Amino acid sequence: MATLRQQIATTALSVTKFRELMKRMRANRPSDDLALVRKAYDFSQKHHAGQTRASGEPYLVHPLQVAMVLAEMKMDAVAVAAGLLHDSVEDTSVTIVDIRKEFGEQVAHIVEGVTKISAIDFATREEQQAENLRKMMLAMVDDIRVVLIKLADRLHNMRTLEHLAPERQQKIARETLEIYAPIAHRLGMGKIRGELEDLGFRYVDPIAYQQIHEAVEARRKAGETFLARVEQVLRDKLKEAGITAKVESRIKRLHSIHKKLVRQRIAVDQVYDLYAMRVITQSVQDCYAVLGIIHNLWRPVPGRIKDFIAMPRPNFYQSLHTSVITEDGTPFELQIRTEEMHKMAEEGIAAHWKYKDGPVSAQDEQRLAWLRQVVEWQRDVSDPNEFLSTLKIDLYPEEVYTFTPKGKVVVLPRDSTPIDFAYSIHTEVGHSCVGAKVNGRMVPLRHKLHSGDIVEILTQPGHKPSRDWLGVVKSSRSRNKIKHWLNLHQRERAIEIGRKLIEKEARKYRVALKEIKDEELQKIASDYGLGRPEDLMAGIGYGKYSARQVLARLAPAGSEPAPEGEGEKAGTIASVVRRVFGGDSSANAIRVKGHGDLLVYRARCCNPIRGEAVVGYVTRGKGVAVHALNCPNVVNLMYEPERRIDVEWATDDGTPSAYPVKLTVFCDDRFGMLKQITAVISDTKTNIRNIEARTANGQANIDIILDIADLKHLENIVGGVRKIPGVHDVQRLQKI
Repeated sequence: MATLRQQIATTALSVTKFRELMKRMRANRPSDDLALVRKAYDFSQKHHAGQTRASGEPYLVHPLQVAMVLAEMKMDAVAVAAGLLHDSVEDTSVTIVDIRKEFGEQVAHIVEGVTKISAIDFATREEQQAENLRKMMLAMVDDIRVVLIKLADRLHNMRTLEHLAPERQQKIARETLEIYAPIAHRLGMGKIRGELEDLGFRYVDPIAYQQIHEAVEARRKAGETFLARVEQVLRDKLKEAGITAKVESRIKRLHSIHKKLVRQRIAVDQVYDLYAMRVITQSVQDCYAVLGIIHNLWRPVPGRIKDFIAMPRPNFYQSLHTSVITEDGTPFELQIRTEEMHKMAEEGIAAHWKYKDGPVSAQDEQRLAWLRQVVEWQRDVSDPNEFLSTLKIDLYPEEVYTFTPKGKVVVLPRDSTPIDFAYSIHTEVGHSCVGAKVNGRMVPLRHKLHSGDIVEILTQPGHKPSRDWLGVVKSSRSRNKIKHWLNLHQRERAIEIGRKLIEKEARKYRVALKEIKDEELQKIASDYGLGRPEDLMAGIGYGKYSARQVLARLAPAGSEPAPEGEGEKAGTIASVVRRVFGGDSSANAIRVKGHGDLLVYRARCCNPIRGEAVVGYVTRGKGVAVHALNCPNVVNLMYEPERRIDVEWATDDGTPSAYPVKLTVFCDDRFGMLKQITAVISDTKTNIRNIEARTANGQANIDIILDIADLKHLENIVGGVRKIPGVHDVQRLQKI
């Protein structure tokens, strides 16, 4: 009886949601044939029957909510039908063939693009994520509705994330902040991007989220009163000037506030755009007229006026931005735009993507040009970690607008250098770049470009890129071009070194390298999982494989072994290298998978600690440098995939080990703050090696060096310190 009541309640819930969906579809797209949507609902209801979500709700609620998000975007019936069916292939017995037969090629094509890759057995999580994203990127180029459904799917999953286990919450929320929110941003979908960021922030950093939420709520009442007052003043002035406009106000989103606090090291009170107003006018001319009225009413903040109407952002966002200060000293931001610009800012590509109105517009094609470039640049990137890191660079906003001497605009990522500028002109210009003039003045190649700079690149025939450039470039195009060149030329050099090392070792066995047959070398290469003998030689040249081990496999039976004493000598060298480069016990805590005789040391740039994800990089003459996977230098080092090697933390034998870790605490300068921080650290029985504090303008920066056992130990301390009232942020500094 209870089961029957439950089924009736479930059916009633899904029918109610479906009616809401149809009502929204009729309102937004009255000319669309909604029979396809009804058919998709019936199909989804039949095949998801009996399935429930982690929340206990019937599974059908999820595709219905995804379809509702798409309907709110004013998407067509094909997209909404695909949204209703998006999980049917993965989670039921339905196949793409069934979808194609029932709903036609278009719907099947979109559903196939959205379906996750779950049948392939990937070696690592990074590989899986990279392949999922590759597939999504390619599908996006083919049909943008794929990514719009993916974003709607992710949005509803984030709205119901509280029902999952904490580890799953962290993983999904981090992926949302790193990939999905930036994709929404690049497609100009400000509304969805904002909600994804706030939802992701809530789970990735709950302490910071709660602190900022409380700080904003404490100011909300006063803020709303203030905004209502200035809004009325502005309305009266616009009416007086005869300008028809809509005025809205809002308090800045929590994730945006957090990013600003961390980037600028300021308190919530110092955020200029905590309060913001939006003026939506009827014409571009009115936008500039409103800007003049605002600057006559309140004092503008120098350097805070941005004209994105004349110079739209790469995602085609257009608006005038200005920050002003009222008579009582309260700062706030204003955005001025037309109705059309507002629609584009909120909905982005979804606002203009018409499927029933003929071909795709030129502007929409242009909007996807960045995506085609990404797909083209990433096609040759085989390493999943490299693909993910460069994709993240591509997705983040580009904000520097520079010019060639002839006036052509070149848009680059923030903090770009003349090298980035050179590669954006042409690959050969980048390779042969030796200097640059910015605004007529010679500057070094690591100089950071600013909007409005006129850049002239100086080239020299025959000049080649330097690996040091990887440390200063910001655009993925530049990085990939430099890596490609270095990889090509370093590999040739590594093969040459490998051959010399083998020849040198062969002489000890009284074997000439030319006597060794290609088939034998091929067999050894295959044993190491390599395709060709050249790969084996490159591996030896990079230091990844031991020439002696390779020769021992190749040398004829009865050959004279290495001279006596050489093994002991090697052992002595090993101990010296370990002492110089790694510190004794900490290096022994890490081992190279599949190799017992390689020297290992922790890289000083990131000082990884037990429990962190790590990656090894073979260095010439020093052994294997072990970096934390999130170390900024990893992206630069991994341009030679042959030198990457898998490492892992050795089994904990119970011997206590401590790693020095430096933390910086950003907090209010108030009485008792230091005492509270040290009390939290003391409660975890942690040794403090050193502590220094600096204060200015009511804020304090406290540097603390601690002895840390492992990642969990560090997370407990950071979590405890961040709960202290007045602490804004705690950051781990990689270098000590």
